[in-house]
Formats: sequence, C-alpha cells, structure tokens
Amino acid sequence: MGSEMEAAPVLSTPDDRIFEAAEPVVSRTTQPCSDDELSITYDIERTLKEIRQARYKRIALQFPDDMLPDAPRVFQLLSRGLDSKEITSTNGTDGGQTNEGSDNVEGVSQSVSQLSMNGDKEEWSPKLYILADTSYGTCCVDEVAAEHVDADVVVHYGRSCLSPTARLPVIYVFTNKPLSIDPVVEAFKTTYPDPATNVIIAADVTYSGHVPTVYQRLVDSGYTNLFATEVVHDPSSAIPNRTVPDSVKQAPETLVDWQLFHISDPPTTLLLTLASRVAAIHIYPTSDPSNNNVKPLEASTAAVLRRRYALTTRLTTVPIWGILINTLSVKNYMGIVDHVKEKIAAAGKKSYMFVMGKLNAAKVANFSEIGGWVVIGCWESSLVDSKDFWKPVITPFELELALKGDSERVWTGSWQSNFQDLLDQPNGAMDEEDLATSNGATMDDQEDDMSEPESAPPEFDLRSGRYVSHSRPMRDPAPRASAIDGSSGPSAARALARRAKGDLAMIGDAVSPGAEYLRSQRTWKGLGSDFDIRYDEDEEDPSDSTLVKEGRKGIARGYTVGESGQKH
Repeated sequence: MGSEMEAAPVLSTPDDRIFEAAEPVVSRTTQPCSDDELSITYDIERTLKEIRQARYKRIALQFPDDMLPDAPRVFQLLSRGLDSKEITSTNGTDGGQTNEGSDNVEGVSQSVSQLSMNGDKEEWSPKLYILADTSYGTCCVDEVAAEHVDADVVVHYGRSCLSPTARLPVIYVFTNKPLSIDPVVEAFKTTYPDPATNVIIAADVTYSGHVPTVYQRLVDSGYTNLFATEVVHDPSSAIPNRTVPDSVKQAPETLVDWQLFHISDPPTTLLLTLASRVAAIHIYPTSDPSNNNVKPLEASTAAVLRRRYALTTRLTTVPIWGILINTLSVKNYMGIVDHVKEKIAAAGKKSYMFVMGKLNAAKVANFSEIGGWVVIGCWESSLVDSKDFWKPVITPFELELALKGDSERVWTGSWQSNFQDLLDQPNGAMDEEDLATSNGATMDDQEDDMSEPESAPPEFDLRSGRYVSHSRPMRDPAPRASAIDGSSGPSAARALARRAKGDLAMIGDAVSPGAEYLRSQRTWKGLGSDFDIRYDEDEEDPSDSTLVKEGRKGIARGYTVGESGQKH
C-alpha cells in the first residue's frame, strides 16, 4: 500500500512568504529601448497623423499582455505629440514635413475646417486611455472596453486577426519586429533549389514589413515565379488577410499550384485553412533570432484534421448544444448566431446561448447538460483545443458537418475558419427538410411527434458503436378545450402544486424531461443544499438555539477553530 498523505498539499503561499514581493508576470530580459526606438517600433508618427486628420477626441490604446510594460511610455510619447499643437497649416506642413500636390489641397481644406465662424481655431483636446485587459482574445479589437470610456477610435498594437469591427474605427500598429534577411534568403534557397518553383512569400503581420526585401533579394538571385503578399483586411481571401496572385483571383482553385513560404509561426487556423488550398507549406521559425542556421519546417496538419473530424463524428448524437459567443466586436457576429440557432433547431435539437470572456475549461464545466459547444468568434479564436474541456468545442463549419446525416457527411480535408464564408454560401448547408430526412424522419413525422410526449427513437453512434437514446426537446402543447376555462392558462401553468411521489415534472400540462432531470438527477441545487436545517419545536430551553459560538478566525488560507489552535 502506498504511503498516505500526512498533510494537505500546498495550494497557496507559505506563511513565511506572504509579504514577499511576487515575481512580475512579464519579464524583460533586454535593456529598455530609447524614445527614438520606441517611436519606430510603435509607429508614433503615423498614429499621431491619423489621429490629427480624423480629429479624434477620445482614443483607446489596446496592448497585448507582453507589451503592457511599454504602455506608459507610448502613452507619454503620444501625449507629447498631441500637446505640441502641430496642426496642418495652409502651407501643407504636418509635423514639420511638407506635402505637395494633392496633399497641399487636403491640408488647406483641413485648416479651413478647423476654423470657426469668428476666425479662431476650433478647440481640440484629445484624451488617451489605456485598455489594460481585453475581454476576449488579444488579436481582436476590444470595442466593449473602449465603449466604457466612450472612445472614438481604438489603437490596436501587436498582431491582429484583422477581422472587420462592428462599431468603432481602428488604427492598427503591428509593431514590426527585427529580422535578419540573409539567413532567410539562404533558408529559402535550400528549401526551393529550382528557381522556377511557384512560391508565395508571406509572413506574420509583425514581420510583414520584411517581405518586400526578401522578395527583391530572391528575384535578384534568379527566382522567376515568386509572389510577395501584402496585408489586407479580408479574412475571406484565399489566403486570409493577404493578397494573392492575379491568376488565383480569376480562378481560386489554381492556388493549389503554389507553395507557401511563411516567415514566423502561423496560427493553427491558418494552417488548417491552407492545408487543402496550397501544394505545401514551409515555415521559417523566428523564435530564436540569434540562430542563423534555422531550417524551414514543412507543416503537417494531418493529425490535427483527423482529430477535428473525430470530434465532429463524436457530436453527431448530441441533443443539447451550447452556443458560445466569444466576441462582441466582429462584424456580423449576430448573423452567424442566428444561422447556428436555425440549423440546430432544424435538426431537432436544443441550443442555449452563452456570452463568455476568456474561455477556459472551468467556465463551460458548470453546464453539464450541454453535450457540445460551438464557438462564435473571429477566424483565429474560433479554433479551441478542447482536450482539457469537459465537452468538445467546435467551429460553426464543423457544426454543419455534425448536423448532417451519416450518409451525407463527407470529409474532404478542406477546413474553413471564417464564419462569413458560411453565410455567403448559397447552397452550402442543407435546408430544414433535408436535415429532418438525414436524421431519420420526415416533416410529416415531426408534425405527428409534436403531439406525442414520447422520446425520440434511438440513434446509432458510429464512434462508440452503441445506440443513444435522448428525450426530444419539449415543445408547446397543442391548445386544449380546457384552456378556455378561466382556471387554466398562462397563470395556471405557472402555479405551484404539491407533487406526490412518483409523479413526473410537468410544465404547462406537458412532461418536461429537463425539469425532471433537474428535480431528480442533478446533485447541485444551490448554496445550502448539502445539509438539512431542522428545528426542534419541543425544545425545553428556547435560548439554547441562540447560543453564540466562537467561529473560525484568521485568513482564508490558514484559519484556526476555537481554543484548540488547530490550523486548517
């Protein structure tokens, strides 16, 4: 037999270290950069120019966690630039730089717009706010936090998914990272020795500024069939948020003739999206900038795609779905929410909608009745690795596969991440009649079943090899003649009645499987449900029930009880 534990495991800070300073969450191993370097990294001049041109009064600055240490200095640099009153004058100057031609005309018109009727300049006093924490992913613009300060614009720093926003304009600052060009060129030549190979050169947004330089160096070396991508705000593009060759614009299926050379590690959603669209993907890692002998790695998504298909097959018999809204900023997110709800209802299943911030396993584990979750988010954050979750979490594209019948579900290897593609497909999903037929029933059968409070026929689960029986969702019962009576109706349906042993839970004269489950099967019924409160009416001394007893004292992580001094 194994040795038993003599004490509880250490789950908190020891007593002798309570008042010690904690280590910072973000460690800075490099020396702090100068103001000039910070201005270049965070593109201060361009940010100031766009703020002045649009005359924004309340500006929200959104930083990711790893850039928060630089937030105060960026705030100071922007504040100094806005306080300098460097407003475009009639000679076409902006911040000390002269604009010619059309820029001069724009400067004159802007100066005129800044003058009031009495010839004085319009008073303009912008204010800056730092958004220290994001409600959802750092790649998305946090419009909710920005609206708390009534912001006119959001300045988003760091890498971004570039999903279109719903309400506020955005100034994107990618904070370009340094890159050694020579090792990248040598690695490219090693990977593609044939100069006639069709290769698309792409990079993460933080390294996108180096793509033209790499492209020019390779063209000078003799490569003839290269294409350098540029950043665009279009997640629905053949390569999300990147330009594509002209031949691919005319015929998107010709993208399979190209290979992709990607600088920096791309997100998993991008790899899964491009796995079936391009011939091959090679990744040049930038995790160690000091290493000049980095070899590109060929991306392999077969294992990840197999796991996603297994999750989809596992959820085909789920009767209750949870819709996780993981964004409030992406444009048209309510459209995909309605689309998902309609598809789940058309398949004869129930759905519940949840709005959560940063998703974790503990949050979704509170709802044990949910058999599967579908995430509504941006095209990057919608893919969730649900290994640690109680129930799988899938995307809207995978949900449509799960709702199809076993005879119609075909896995082609293609994968979509942007929900806008689903909304734009004219015939991408089955209608209600096809969904009903694929689940083994016709519309006539469903109409007949609505009047019968019976359970749906069992379904065969291909993954487990068993028949799965589920109670069909509760529907509103048909109106009865007794409903005319004044004693019945909505108020009577909500009336409380004493339930005898053996009776089923009913709502509005209809048997409710959900209410019966909550009554008999669910163990957690709220605070105080784990003990019974009993009152002895025959007590001789009523004052005994009101005796004051010494309770626990100390801090929550280490308290004592009474005189014993025993620590818990």
